Amino acid sequence: MIANTIKASRGQASEKTRPVTRAPELAAALECARQACLLDDERTEHLCFRAPKALIEAAKRESGIQSPTELGILVLATLAQPDPVASFLKRTHASLGPGQKLDV
Repeated sequence: MIANTIKASRGQASEKTRPVTRAPELAAALECARQACLLDDERTEHLCFRAPKALIEAAKRESGIQSPTELGILVLATLAQPDPVASFLKRTHASLGPGQKLDV
């Protein structure tokens, strides 16, 4: 599971350990976080928050993850991914392509 993936990134478990999620994009988010060394830190931080039970159950059902800790790590890994659309919009803001003209 995700905890094993974190341990694997620290060399504490088999390198063949992979997260078990139903959605491949969730596993990809964890792999990207691992490659960015976001899971390598030996230090951890405690997070505590309240969330609607239905939301938590839906996230568990969608991801296939039952552990609240592993679910939280998956959520953070997903949020930590850069948004390619946002970066494209920032790069191209107020610019036109070479063959484009504005009709004024």
